[in-house]
Amino acid sequence: MPEIDWSTLFAAAWPLFVALLIGFLVRRLLLSIARRAGHLRKTWALIVAAITVPAAWALPLVFLSQAVVATPLPEAWIARIQHLLAVGVLACVTWAIVRAIGALETMVLLRNRVDVVDNLQARRVHTQARVLSRSIQTAVIVLGVAVILMTFPAIRQVGQAMLASAGLAGIVVGFAARPVFGNLIAGLQIALTQPIRLDDVVIVDGEWGRIDEITSAYVVVRIWDERRLIVPLQWFIENPFQNWTRSSAQLLGTAFLWLDYRTPMDAVRDELRRICESDARWDGRVCVAQVTETDKHTMEVRLLVSARNSGDAFDLRCAVRERMIDFLRRNHPEALPRLRADVVGGEEGRDREAPASQEPPQRKPTEAETRSPAPEDVNPHEQAERREQLRRSKAGEPQAAGRATSARDP
Repeated sequence: MPEIDWSTLFAAAWPLFVALLIGFLVRRLLLSIARRAGHLRKTWALIVAAITVPAAWALPLVFLSQAVVATPLPEAWIARIQHLLAVGVLACVTWAIVRAIGALETMVLLRNRVDVVDNLQARRVHTQARVLSRSIQTAVIVLGVAVILMTFPAIRQVGQAMLASAGLAGIVVGFAARPVFGNLIAGLQIALTQPIRLDDVVIVDGEWGRIDEITSAYVVVRIWDERRLIVPLQWFIENPFQNWTRSSAQLLGTAFLWLDYRTPMDAVRDELRRICESDARWDGRVCVAQVTETDKHTMEVRLLVSARNSGDAFDLRCAVRERMIDFLRRNHPEALPRLRADVVGGEEGRDREAPASQEPPQRKPTEAETRSPAPEDVNPHEQAERREQLRRSKAGEPQAAGRATSARDP
């Protein structure tokens, strides 16, 4: 059994032990600072709380890297250990930058509250902050991973080989990364132009919902029945969609009724005004009743009302429709649609209805009455004679023989 060189082991262990002890104490101190700063709602406190957590991991790694140099280990071992510790430090630095960007985003969101009545400007700021924050964080992560990978000699050689065939590799990478960069560019476009914002009411692919979340790759639409529709960011740039809260949340709502022609429209308008004035969801702008269409049985009445937002507009439409039907049923039942039919029966029916045997026989139409004009019928004398024959046949007069045959003579 080989003899252990305790002096060499001690010389290698004590610098590492001291570095770990100092790193542990620094880590405890930084985590304590992070907990205290996390309770404050100030910009510097949020940034400090975000940075101190990665720093609590990075500083002990730095202390270990310096302690390894003081050990009597072989140079190759020292270089390999320092490389791994450097990778850890780079990862912590990337993590710290991402968390700092997130802290700035949180501070912007706290200063612009959306739980107020007029939150249009706040939602605009929230959308820009979240989309830009996600995009910058993604770029920082990609850059950090690239820097870490470039520290490995083997990967550097692969990179040099790829640069030698940059043309083909660029085309392949471009096609492969097109969806990723497409969504990234679409996110920047949405942040700048803002066709959608957080909490916007939209119609996407026939679904009504609200913008619940905007990430760097997709948008989450919360459907009215609690479903979630996941839509890529690029879809909102390339396809048309409805945004009901683009410039204002105010909305017009319609309720259609199909009523009888005897409906008193003045009473309908007065009742619609009373319904709107008694409902808190009406914003006082529009309250109109109009006849917009008619057919052979009913007329279409449109009740147009306005509300502060789409949710109130939908509920107000339902209330107007329900209360108006109840009003017409109680006060004007003749206004409800009905199917009219003339039912004949009894003594009156027998007097009005003639027996089939007493009905005069139907006259058989003549050929002239059913004949369509042909292209060769161009003789004016023949046309005049045919009109005369038609008149005589309707009047029951005898037709003059010979005239019909002489009409074609020149």
